[in-house]
Amino acid sequence: MGIATFDTWAATRVTKSQQISSLNDSVVGIDATYYLENSAKEPLVTALGGFPLALESGIVRELKDLQTIGLRPHFVFNGLDHGIDDDPFGPSLASATNNAVAFETYESNQAAQAIQVFRSSGTPTPAGLSEFLKKTLHKHGIPFTVAPYSALAQLAYYEKHPNHFVDAIYGSSELFLYGVEKVITKFKLAHQPQDASERGNPKKTPQLVPESSEFLWIDRRSCLEELGRIPSALFADSLLLAGSKTLVPFPPTNKPTKIYPFRDVVNLLASSGGSVVPLCNQYSDDEEVQRLDYLDRYKRAVAGIRHHVVITSEGDIEALDKENAPSDLHDCVGQRLPEELNMYLSRGMIRPRVLNWLASGTILILAPYDGGDSKVYQDLVRKQLEPLRRQTLSLLADSLNRYYQRKEITTRYWFDPKGSSKVNIKDLLPSPKDSIASWNVKEDAMLNRRQTLGKQSPELPLGSISFAVRSLQDPDFAAATITPPTRGQNPLQSRDEVCANAVWRFLQLRGYIDRQHQLTAWGKVLDSILSITGSQTEQEKAALLAVELMRFGLLNADTMFSAYSGAPSRSNDIDKRNCMLVGPLSRHLLAYHSMVSAVQASMRDMLEMCLVTMFLEGGVNREREDWMEIALTLPLFDEDSCALGVIMLHYLDELFVREDPTSEATREEITARSQGWVIYSDFKASQQLAFRLWDAVYQGVKVANENGEYIKDIEMWDEVDQWLVQRR
Repeated sequence: MGIATFDTWAATRVTKSQQISSLNDSVVGIDATYYLENSAKEPLVTALGGFPLALESGIVRELKDLQTIGLRPHFVFNGLDHGIDDDPFGPSLASATNNAVAFETYESNQAAQAIQVFRSSGTPTPAGLSEFLKKTLHKHGIPFTVAPYSALAQLAYYEKHPNHFVDAIYGSSELFLYGVEKVITKFKLAHQPQDASERGNPKKTPQLVPESSEFLWIDRRSCLEELGRIPSALFADSLLLAGSKTLVPFPPTNKPTKIYPFRDVVNLLASSGGSVVPLCNQYSDDEEVQRLDYLDRYKRAVAGIRHHVVITSEGDIEALDKENAPSDLHDCVGQRLPEELNMYLSRGMIRPRVLNWLASGTILILAPYDGGDSKVYQDLVRKQLEPLRRQTLSLLADSLNRYYQRKEITTRYWFDPKGSSKVNIKDLLPSPKDSIASWNVKEDAMLNRRQTLGKQSPELPLGSISFAVRSLQDPDFAAATITPPTRGQNPLQSRDEVCANAVWRFLQLRGYIDRQHQLTAWGKVLDSILSITGSQTEQEKAALLAVELMRFGLLNADTMFSAYSGAPSRSNDIDKRNCMLVGPLSRHLLAYHSMVSAVQASMRDMLEMCLVTMFLEGGVNREREDWMEIALTLPLFDEDSCALGVIMLHYLDELFVREDPTSEATREEITARSQGWVIYSDFKASQQLAFRLWDAVYQGVKVANENGEYIKDIEMWDEVDQWLVQRR
C-alpha cells in the first residue's frame, strides 16, 4: 500500500536508479504484499474468479530473471491482522460496484472499455493471492516466511540482525517507519524486443538484457536532506501522520477539499515543535480528531512499530525491544497465539484466516466480486456456513488454553454492517475433537488396503479424498481404522499418514463417515461421483463441492440471481432452465462461483483445523521440513475460476440458434469453431470434462435419492440428462 503522499513526493525528489547487477549475490527480502500489488494485473480475474493463472508465468519469468542477474529473493508474507481497520468492508464493496459497471459495459457491446473497468475494479487482494504465490514460490524453490503479524517488521528485523539475513529490501515506503535506511521500490528489467510473430505467445519469452536492467530505490538520508536536514524522528512521525495502513492520515491534512502534500505535512508537524502531542491538542476541536481519538491511535501505532512481534533467529516469537514493551502490547499489535501455531503459520502449512478469527474475536464476511446482492448468497454465508465456522473455531480453541476457550466471537457482514452475530466459544464446547480422535492409521495399513483395491486404484494417493472414501468400502478395513490417539507415543510420521488421517477426520465432521468409520448415505453419494470423475486433485474437489452444494440445496435450476444479467437468453424456457443447471453465464456465472468459493473456503478451514489439532495434541512428529508439501497435498488448496462454465454455456448457447441443434454435424462444427477463442486450453477436452462432471453429479443425485436423501426436483434431473445427451 505504501504512504501515498510520500510516494508522490519521493518519485521526483529522492528516488534513485542503479544498475541491477550491483545486487549480484545479494539476498533481497521481498514484501509479498507489495510485490503482488505491483505485479502485472489480469483484468478478467474479477469477472471469472479463481487464481490468475497467467500471472504465475509472469512471476516465474521475473523471478528467474532476477536469479539470472544474481539476486537471491526471500519473500515475507503478512501473518495475522494488526492495528485498526476503520473500513474493513470498503475495498470489497468498491470492487464489487466497479465490477457491476464493467458487466453493464460489456453487455452494451463495449468489450475494450469493459476490460478497462474490470482492471480498475481491482484484482484479488494480495491477501487473496497469498496462497497462490506461496505455491508458486515453493514449486520453484524460492524461500519464503510468513511473519507473525507484519511482513515489514519481519523484513526490518532480518536486515538489522547482526547476521544480516537479507542485504536489501524490496517493499513499500512504510518500511521507513520500521527504521529501514534504504528501500528498493521497483525492478526495471530490460528485455530484447520480440518479433511480431512472438508477441502474445506464452512459449516465447523475451530475452533479458542484464546490462540495461536497473532498480529504483530511496534512502532515508536523502529524504532528510531534501526536507531541510530535519531530524529522523520528525521524518518518521510525518510519515505516520501522512497516512498508511499503520495509521489513518491526520484528519486536518486529509479533507475532501484538500489533501496535504507530504512536504506540507512535515511543515505542519515542525510548526508544533516536531511533536504530535501539541499538534493534536492544537486541533482538539476537529470532529474527526475527536472521533478517532487520534492521539491515542498515534501512540498505539508507535508502540506497535517499536515493539512489533517477529520470528527471531532462534525461531522464537518475540516483541522487538521486549524489555521496554508495554504490558498492553496486545492492544497495539494483536492477541498473542501459542508459538506452535505461529510456527505452522510461518511455514505455510496453515492459512491465517481461522487464527485471525480467534485472535481478533471478529469474523468479517466481505462482499464477493459479483456484489453478493442475492438473498441465496447472503443466507448461505450468514445461516448455512455459520455453524461450520463455529465448529472449526471450537476445534482449534479446544486444543488451546482456557483464555481462548472463553472468548467471544462476533461475525459481521458487509450487507448488514450494523447487524452481527455473537457467540462465546465456551458455549460451543466440547468440540467434536474427541469424536474424531480415533483416526491414527499407519501407512503400512493404508498401503495394504490400496493394494487390495487392485486395478481399481493402483496408484491412488493416500492423502486423497478418493482413497479416504474407497478404502472404507471394506467394512473390515473401516473397523480396523479405529485406532487410539498416540499422545506423543509412536506419532504419525510420513506426509501420507498425516494427510490421510486429516482427510478422514474432516470427512467424518462433514457427515460422510460415521463414528464407526463406515460410509454414511452422503459418503456413498460422494463415492459414486468419485468413481466417474477420477482421482485427480481438481476432479476430487469438483466432486466434493458438488455434494456440498447438493446438501445446501444450491445445486438446482432455480433462478437464484434474478437481479443479475447474463443468464441464458436464447431458445425456449426448457432450454434456458437446463442450461442454468449445467452452468450459469456472465454475472450469473460469477455469482454462482461466489457461492462455490464460499463453501470451498469453509471446507478448507475445517480441514486445516483437523490437521493442526493433530499436531497440537502430539499425534504427529513435529521434527520435519515438509510443511508446505502437507499444505499442498491436502485437498481444496486452489480456487478455480468460471472458465469451464463459460466454455459450456458458449457451446450450448450456440446450439440454440441452429435449426438442428442435436445433429452431429452441428455439434462438431461449433466445437471446432469455438477453439478459435480459447487460446490457452483445448476446447473439446474441456467440453468432455464438463460432460463427465455432469455424468458424475447426475449419478450422485440418483444415489442420494436411493439412500433416502431429499433431492429437489429429482424428475427434472432425468429430463436434463436426456436433453444433454442429445447435445454431446
